[in-house]
Amino acid sequence: MDIDHVLSTTRAVRRKLDLERPVEPEVLEECLRLALQAPTPGNVQAWRWLVVRDQGVKERLGAIFREVGEAYLADREAAAGDAVTQPSVARALASGRHLIDVIERVPVFVIPCLEGRPAGENALDAAFYGGIFPAVWNFQLALRSRGLGSTLTTYHLTREAEAAEILGVPDGYTQVGLLPVAYTTTPDFKPAARIPLAEVAFSDHWGTPLS
Repeated sequence: MDIDHVLSTTRAVRRKLDLERPVEPEVLEECLRLALQAPTPGNVQAWRWLVVRDQGVKERLGAIFREVGEAYLADREAAAGDAVTQPSVARALASGRHLIDVIERVPVFVIPCLEGRPAGENALDAAFYGGIFPAVWNFQLALRSRGLGSTLTTYHLTREAEAAEILGVPDGYTQVGLLPVAYTTTPDFKPAARIPLAEVAFSDHWGTPLS
């Protein structure tokens, strides 16, 4: 695919994940190798990647994912009030609900981790998470270019210690998300509706238009 097309059409995929088609190990490894080409602070490469295919492990993680996710969606629905019937809100909630309902059926979970723990200070934490999220995005772009989809989820992090026990993650490592990975049931996606650039980008001083 053309690089601009990949960049503008890599979506958070939930409802259009193919739950029946297996994901070949060699395809996943290609995408992970491309993930490792991302910039990393100080070139320390402190990332670790857990690829979960075992159904029993997926079910145990899925139970955490579902319990936390259902509570989160209930809170969102309550906060939305009457707006819950608006098409955009309803679509977003339905998309999240679908993934919660089928999470264990997704062929592969990929869980990116970082050596160390966040410090709780903005500058330090920006550098800490900056050591993994560019690589996560590389991974998602590589998946997209090969006809696969994903979405970065964080539900299970509410119970990270419990997940770490299931996965055997040692002390001193931080899980930063869970990516459900599968081929997509549609061959292409469209660019998303976004706020105009002029409203979110400034020149030299906050609020000064770019041009």
